[in-house]
Amino acid sequence: MNHIVAPSLLAADFTRLYKDLEMFQKSNAQWLHLDVMDGVFVPNISFGPNIIKQIRPLSDKFFDVHLMSIQPENYIDMLVDAGANLISFHAEASNHIHRHIYQIKEKSIQAGIALNPHTSIQTISDVLEDVDLVLLMSVNPGFGGQKFIYNTIPKIRALDKIRTERNLDFKIEIDGGVGLQNAEKILEAGADVLVAGSSVFKSENPSQSIQQLLGIQRNNFIA
Repeated sequence: MNHIVAPSLLAADFTRLYKDLEMFQKSNAQWLHLDVMDGVFVPNISFGPNIIKQIRPLSDKFFDVHLMSIQPENYIDMLVDAGANLISFHAEASNHIHRHIYQIKEKSIQAGIALNPHTSIQTISDVLEDVDLVLLMSVNPGFGGQKFIYNTIPKIRALDKIRTERNLDFKIEIDGGVGLQNAEKILEAGADVLVAGSSVFKSENPSQSIQQLLGIQRNNFIA
């Protein structure tokens, strides 16, 4: 399976948001990553369902919503209405993970579960059959532009091993500090989706950066 590049809108220039979205739409990136932050679960506020609903007509591509909020159940219906194709919520923010996964799936969209860097993948072992995606944070969530935490690499490998052993088909998404300097290692470890924020929107040529990330072959990596 070819990997997916998901530019993160959080890193875009909001004074020229239309142009950045136009660049994304014309690029070969398959997904747009949308971080919804409540200022409680993470120490920052980004944007909400209303902004997503306004930009939805500007792209026919896959909208990958990463919900960083307490009480994720309060946002699901609004995000579906806004045009989300997939919603990932944090295991750390929910006491009813299974219930919320199926709250999302009942809306006929995909459901993902997200983990902070310190959270063990064992905490979500019982719901791996139920999700379409596992999002591993490779920085502490809440702010863009942070450095990649390299302990994420063995975590990806462990999750990929579980996926193989249990014959599951969820995607593994990596979010935080992803760029050309580490994408090959991330893919070789078993990731399927690269969330790229600053490495795309802060680069001199965002379209070219997307293409370079898409062009990386995991088979070329030699440990």
